Amino acid sequence: MAFLDLFSKKPDLYARARPSYPDALFEFIAARSPSRERAWDCATGNGQAALGLARHFAAVEATDASAAQVEHAIANERITYSVGLAEGTHFAPASFDAVTAASALHWFDLDRFYPEVRRVLKPGGIFAAWGYTRHFVADDFDAQFKRTVLDAIRDHWPKESAKLHAGYRDVGFPFEPVEAPAFTIEMRWSLEELLAYAATWSATQAYVADHPGFLAHASESLSTAWGNDAQRVVRLPMHLRCGRRA
Repeated sequence: MAFLDLFSKKPDLYARARPSYPDALFEFIAARSPSRERAWDCATGNGQAALGLARHFAAVEATDASAAQVEHAIANERITYSVGLAEGTHFAPASFDAVTAASALHWFDLDRFYPEVRRVLKPGGIFAAWGYTRHFVADDFDAQFKRTVLDAIRDHWPKESAKLHAGYRDVGFPFEPVEAPAFTIEMRWSLEELLAYAATWSATQAYVADHPGFLAHASESLSTAWGNDAQRVVRLPMHLRCGRRA
């Protein structure tokens, strides 16, 4: 099965620029899992979620369909990385306490992926999928960012991104729901770091292909609204779906 590969061309940029997830999220997942023996992170990218899981589980399998992403993944003695599709794996049945999909659920063939998750989860095992969309700094800057960046790239998002932008609310979820608190990513970033993060978006990459000076122009346009602070707090509210295998 082929997959839509939008992230292999600049895996080093992706690894540097993507924000980290809060440790409270991984503690939440581990606390509700049958045990803390083994977890699987699907579409791991550069391993950010796998690294979070490794702080709470004895062993983590981390897979991604992109060999380039896996090559740039964060090494950890508890994590085993491998290249492969999330919809079909070599893992044994009922072998994981938790399965996670970080900013990836919208890319999967869910008719194939969900049965695979159920197959490899232990009874009572946890499946958690999450993502984030809009970030927030301050009202004036956010409005300028929308005009300068978001409006320009609006028509370049892949159709699959609509599921994420809707907070995964419209995505089927065949697991017993587990109530979860709201989680927010908070980063202290410079304007350059924020734009480097924006450069990893699939829509930005598509737009920049035809407008190579776009991000440099955006930096100039946003610098006044950003102000004199070298770094500012950037908040990214997360969308989380969490459930348990019966």
